[in-house]
Amino acid sequence: MSSEYVIVGAGSAGCAMAYRLAEAGRSVTVIEHGGTDAGPFIQMPGALSYPMNMNRYDWGFQTEPEPHLGGRVLATPRGKVIGGSSSINGMVYVRGHARDFDHWAEQGANGWSYADVLPYFRRMESWHGETGDAAFRGNDGPLHITRGPRSNPLFNAFIEAGAQAGYPVTPDYNGQQQEGFGAMEATIWKGQRWSAANAYLKPALKTGRVKVERGFARRVVIENGRATGVEIEQRGQIVTISAAREVVLAASSINTPKLLLLSGIGAASHLGSLGIPVVADRPGVGANLQDHLELYLQFASRLPITLYKYWNLWGKAMVGAQWLLTRKGLGASNQFEACAFIRSKSGVDYPDIQYHFLPIAVRYDGKAAAEGHGFQTHVGPMRSVSRGAVTLRSADPAAAPRIQFNYMSHDSDWDDFRRCIRLTREIIGQDAFKPYYKSEIQPGLALQSDDELNGFIKEHVESAYHPCGTARMGRRDDPTAVIDPECRVIGVEGLRVADSSIFPRVTNGNLNGPSIMVGEKAADHLLGRTPLAPSNQEPWINPNWRVSQR
Repeated sequence: MSSEYVIVGAGSAGCAMAYRLAEAGRSVTVIEHGGTDAGPFIQMPGALSYPMNMNRYDWGFQTEPEPHLGGRVLATPRGKVIGGSSSINGMVYVRGHARDFDHWAEQGANGWSYADVLPYFRRMESWHGETGDAAFRGNDGPLHITRGPRSNPLFNAFIEAGAQAGYPVTPDYNGQQQEGFGAMEATIWKGQRWSAANAYLKPALKTGRVKVERGFARRVVIENGRATGVEIEQRGQIVTISAAREVVLAASSINTPKLLLLSGIGAASHLGSLGIPVVADRPGVGANLQDHLELYLQFASRLPITLYKYWNLWGKAMVGAQWLLTRKGLGASNQFEACAFIRSKSGVDYPDIQYHFLPIAVRYDGKAAAEGHGFQTHVGPMRSVSRGAVTLRSADPAAAPRIQFNYMSHDSDWDDFRRCIRLTREIIGQDAFKPYYKSEIQPGLALQSDDELNGFIKEHVESAYHPCGTARMGRRDDPTAVIDPECRVIGVEGLRVADSSIFPRVTNGNLNGPSIMVGEKAADHLLGRTPLAPSNQEPWINPNWRVSQR
């Protein structure tokens, strides 16, 4: 079994690469441990709380007890299914802020500044927004981007409240101006989840140049310093899938570093302690682990207009039946239809807080709906300085890796979250919410002091499921970098990484968009093409950022 390219992981970046390589006439084998993405739990946007909590679709990773959160163990879902995490995520589409990518370039990722990546964001998308700047958006790419109908009045109340509190309103946070309140965008098309599998992999398979091998990747086969294939377990047998040209790891920011380590690429001391022969001493493998944390701030509604009226067996059955028959109705939306990106204080030059607004008070895992009608904001800081690591528990490929984020390990993390709570209370207190606001469910207005808020944060902060950074891109002479700006693993020939592992720093917002962009751009590097010409579009930065928070 041999192809020119072998890609490990049929996720956001892997699917995009397979599509572009096939388009260029190359043969590709994609290795995926998970099974089919068929069925309403994945394809119906309104069912998003189900797949990430199903063993069938999720790797089921968990953190080690987090020392700064009182030993709490947090879930770290990653997609184990065709489409990877793009098949189990919340479908929210955020590119990231222009400054995020400029920071990547400053950290040694030459050719990955905003000017460099904007053409790839444009190439990959078909944008269906009603307002915004077409110069920043694409209209003929495989990835369809839409906005929800915002028919529930709470969505517009949230945007209006932001304006009343003195924040900008942005027509398109993925265009020139991220900062402000506005409509949220989603990878949903014609009422269906528009995952990387639907956008990229299925069309690629139809070319006949891409095939998917279902199997559990154990390690990269490296001969005389060059990657020649991938060893997988398939139906109880251990077989090698050979790559005539190159191997690409696109297995997630958790499984990619795990595979690198199992293949002898990583910190020599860590590998030596497990008896794994060292192929390349790269201490950055598994290090630099980052994520976004968020709080669910919940409020009781005065009017019975929230989604709570469907939060029962009969209501869910009706929504599901309407979706199955028509691909319309509440099931056709992820219900994240309004959002905001704001700055936490003056002196911060671009947004460092993100809001998702939801017209029901419920947990991400679909469990505890607050009793009765309510609404909530998911809010969290974007640029925590806390860093963790993914390491091996043992040299056995079947063992789950050890994941330690070191969440909330800096005083600034606690200060950032207290600001998030206080700024949210001010926004929800605006006149736009007067007809709807009844009371604060959580944290509850009894909690006001720093110590009281810290206690709430420690108990209730949750991952937004945006892990990244564990195979950082940088200069070839940077000892902490794992890959160079062409996505080549430093110290090994014929091996690249292309997924959220390569992010030098986490981007603003959700990671599916930038992960797909990485796959798109990496494909050009694999093909030896000159990258797309840099853009000269200038992003908007608040002119008063030095002196004003809004």
